[in-house]
Amino acid sequence: MSKALPIVVAAVLGSVALVPVFYASKNPNLFQTGAKHSSFNVESASPAEKISYVLGYEVASQTPPELNIDAFNAGARSGHAHEAFPFTEQEVNEAYQQFVAAQKTNQPAAINQVKPAIADQNQDAKFLAENAKKAGVKTTASGLQYIVDKEGMGKSPKSTDVVKVNYEGKLVNGQVFDSSFDRGQPIEFRLDQVIPGWTEGLQLMKEGGEYTFFIPSNLAYGPEGKGPIPPNSTLIFKVQLIAVQ
Repeated sequence: MSKALPIVVAAVLGSVALVPVFYASKNPNLFQTGAKHSSFNVESASPAEKISYVLGYEVASQTPPELNIDAFNAGARSGHAHEAFPFTEQEVNEAYQQFVAAQKTNQPAAINQVKPAIADQNQDAKFLAENAKKAGVKTTASGLQYIVDKEGMGKSPKSTDVVKVNYEGKLVNGQVFDSSFDRGQPIEFRLDQVIPGWTEGLQLMKEGGEYTFFIPSNLAYGPEGKGPIPPNSTLIFKVQLIAVQ
């Protein structure tokens, strides 16, 4: 294997900081539960199969949305079988440079519109304080605020459940940074693998419900921020809970 490969892989992973739930929404077919894959069954998985699945999930969840899953699987199989690495160090480096160049010129317009500046913590704190006084707004012990736009009639999820949702996310200034509504495609994810505000908030919902969540920075991405979301940002999400699996 090329000595440059570990460096290139690290650089690729570091060059694209993506919000996990947003990444899954762009490639939902890559992140379905194992029960939907004929070669792997969640219910009957052995300890080795579970650990193998975890390793694959963790690696793939850190890759950019341009990941070609067929090529990824081919590389994983070859590496596991200790087959000869097919590319030269120069080819790997050239591919990385081309990949980075393409990333810079093909960023979605919606992401480009959001400045990666640090959010004004005072402004966000003021927003939450004023928002908490509005009619219909409820606040949990953690500081999560929400409005019940439509009460659901189905079951509520547990933190370990996989849920199917539609959502729109925006900052307190009204800037929309991601929307499955706009893509016309709901997403599925396990509830304990997203930001704390989502994990807590969606457990308050029932299938068929529609809530608006106002998520303080400490229940979202905190001082680090993530991708198009500036550090210390309060997030507003309109969420439809379609199904609990």
